[in-house]
Amino acid sequence: MNVSVFGIGYVGLVQGAALAEVGHNVMCVDVDAAKVQALNEGVVPIYEPGLEALVRDNHKSGRLQFGTDLARAVQHGDVQLICVGTPPDEDGSADLQYVLSVAQTIGLHMQRHQTIVDKSTVPVGTADLVRARIAQVLADNDRSELTFDVVSNPEFLKEGCAVEDCMRPDRIIIGTDSQRAEEVMRELYEPFNRNHEKIIVMDVRSAELTKYAANCMLATKISFMNEMASLAERLGADIEMVRHGIGSDPRIGYQFIYPGIGYGGSCFPKDVQALIHTANSLDFDARVLKAVESRNHEQKTTLFQKIQDHFNGALQGKTFALWGLSFKPNTDDMREAPSRVLMEALWRAGANVQAFDPKAMEETQRLYGERDDLMLTGTKEAALKNADALVILTEWQAFRAPDFDLLARMLKQPLIFDGRNLYDPQRLGKRGFTYVSVGRPVQPSQALGARS
Repeated sequence: MNVSVFGIGYVGLVQGAALAEVGHNVMCVDVDAAKVQALNEGVVPIYEPGLEALVRDNHKSGRLQFGTDLARAVQHGDVQLICVGTPPDEDGSADLQYVLSVAQTIGLHMQRHQTIVDKSTVPVGTADLVRARIAQVLADNDRSELTFDVVSNPEFLKEGCAVEDCMRPDRIIIGTDSQRAEEVMRELYEPFNRNHEKIIVMDVRSAELTKYAANCMLATKISFMNEMASLAERLGADIEMVRHGIGSDPRIGYQFIYPGIGYGGSCFPKDVQALIHTANSLDFDARVLKAVESRNHEQKTTLFQKIQDHFNGALQGKTFALWGLSFKPNTDDMREAPSRVLMEALWRAGANVQAFDPKAMEETQRLYGERDDLMLTGTKEAALKNADALVILTEWQAFRAPDFDLLARMLKQPLIFDGRNLYDPQRLGKRGFTYVSVGRPVQPSQALGARS
């Protein structure tokens, strides 16, 4: 099939490359000419495991094109995928101006029946707005005889696993009341649906809500577990033991119940806020969602509070080694990252930061520029030099088994604040470290005694 993708961001690029990989002819367009030029030169603007090779191979084969000619893209595609951003407005609602701009473009240039697909994460009712915008454009240009379908087909991509999620999806949600559109979408996704039935067809509004409900459910599990972690600290319990205890219940499971320092990224914070805004617009009090958001905001500050308490508030002139800057492993994405909350709090308190991340260094540089109180190091070991403590913020594999003897020699004192619970408290205590983690009793040094 000929497929056009509007928006070469995270969703559009990954989805476009995956569709090209199975044989579809894909044209990706964007208004960002510099991004398009870079992609045509083989430069992939985001880090995602497996994506660079997928893009380059399919671009070389000719099945994946990049351009800025929106009219040409409308003519190319039998299926038009809308994958543009829906950033939050100040009130938390999703900004639909880019989605509706694409709808306007499609209406202006379409010359035959089109299947228009909302893949962007959009509020319930957006398909109706897209349909109305295209119909109005057609009417204004005396082309009302042209027919089209608008489908809701939300993406469920996890950053760090997005290529795998596209190539081997858990489910494919198709929201439509059109038999013709359903057949088109089944043909589009047939290569991904061969082993067993993954397609779930429902009405458009249910499909739109499914995306928000999924992300809000996962965010709820995270915030619940973080609340239990705070309670465990006050009760003298070990949240990791609790996690094993409840995760063994198949009704709960182990996914998304890891205690930590809050969720971030481009999806969970934005989608929780957007669904709260939708509820408010209906005079419905979404109390659970509001609590999820509130707990997450508070959780992002807990590590700074632990650091401040340990040093009795005297952080002026202290230096902290930070391992991990991206909001999660296997991505360079720092949107809503807990690392940003901690760094900015440390700077306000007069502290210095020496940081390392396997992939997010350029993004950190872009966000913060040159600062006297920020040093980005080439290795995780270099970040440790003469630091007053090590702080773990992202659970990259490279951080899971460090040389603790080296840590003890390079740090001013053997002190670790771990926001991801990577290490065994008792083992670190025996090695002479004071170890502060999330939801577990503070492990003081058993060998050397805690130093401040």
